[in-house]
Amino acid sequence: MDNALIPVIFLVLVAEFLNGVTDAPNAIATVVSTRVLPPLAAVGMAAVFNLVGALVTGTAVAATIGKGFVKPDVISLSVVAAAMLTIVLWTVVAWRLGLPTSKSHELVAGLTGAGLAAAGPSVLLWGGWEKVLIGLALSTFGGFFLATAFMVALYWILRRNSPNSVHGIFSKLQIASSAFMAFSHGSNDGQKFMGVFALALMLGGVTTQFHVTWWVILVCGTVMGLGTIFGGWRIMKTVGFKLTKLEPVNGFAAETAGGAAITLGSFFGVPLSTTHTINTAIMGVGATRRMSAVHWDVARRIVAAWIVTFPACFALGWILEKGLTIII
Repeated sequence: MDNALIPVIFLVLVAEFLNGVTDAPNAIATVVSTRVLPPLAAVGMAAVFNLVGALVTGTAVAATIGKGFVKPDVISLSVVAAAMLTIVLWTVVAWRLGLPTSKSHELVAGLTGAGLAAAGPSVLLWGGWEKVLIGLALSTFGGFFLATAFMVALYWILRRNSPNSVHGIFSKLQIASSAFMAFSHGSNDGQKFMGVFALALMLGGVTTQFHVTWWVILVCGTVMGLGTIFGGWRIMKTVGFKLTKLEPVNGFAAETAGGAAITLGSFFGVPLSTTHTINTAIMGVGATRRMSAVHWDVARRIVAAWIVTFPACFALGWILEKGLTIII
C-alpha cells in the first residue's frame, strides 16, 4: 500500500464533508424560505435523505468520475490529492462569500487540471467531459424550463382554488418534494466522491482495478450526511431568500423539477450540479409570475461564480499537482 494513501483518503473525506456542508443548503433552501420547515428540521431531513440517496442509487456517476476524466493507469495519488485540495480551498472561499458553487465543477476541473499537469494532454478522456456538458445543459436549461412548465401547469390546475387552500395543500406536499430533492442530491453528489475514493484505493495499491465497494458507499454517504447536519446558512440565505419570493407551491415546483432532472442524470451516469439545477429551477418558477420577480442581480452574481469556478479550479488543480510533485 502506498504510504500517501491515508492522507489522500483523508482529503477525499474532507471534500465529501464540505460537499454536505455547502451543497445541502441548495437542497433545502426552498423549504426553509417558505417556512414549511424550520432550519434544523430541514437539515436533519436532508441529512437522512442524502445518505439514503447515496446508498441505494448505484454507482454509474461514481464510475464516470473515477475513470472517465483522466486515465487511471497514468496518474498517481498526487493528482487525487491536488483535486481534493482544490475543492477544499475553493469551497471555503465561496462559502465565506455566501456563493453557491458547484462541487461537480470544482471536482471535474480540479481533477482535469491536476491530471494534465501530471501526464500531459494524453491523460484526458473526452467521454467524461461529454457527460459534464450534457449535465451542464440538463441542470441549466432542464432545471429552468422544467420548473417553468411545471409551475404554469400547477397555476392552471389550481386556478379555481383560493390562495389559503393552495398554501395549506403545498405546505404539506413541499416536505415530500424537499425530501426528494435531498435524495436526488445524494444520488448524484454522493457518488462523485465514492468514485474518487475508489480511484484512490486503486492508485494506492489496495485494489487491482476500479471498483466501488459497499463500505466505500457507506463511508462516503455517512460523511456527506454528517456534513449536511452542519449545513450552511449563508448559502441557504442566498438561494432561498434572495433570488425570488417563494410560496410553498413555488418551492414544491422548483424542488420537484430539480429533483427529477438530477435523478435522470444519476440514472445515466451524468454528473450534474445540484447547485445549478435548484437555482435555475427557482429562477424558472419566479419568472412565471413576472420576469422582475427574480432578482437578476443576485442571479448574475451566482452565475458569475459558476463561470469562474471552471478556470479557477482547473488552474488550482494544475498548480497544486506541480507543487505536490516538487514536495514529494
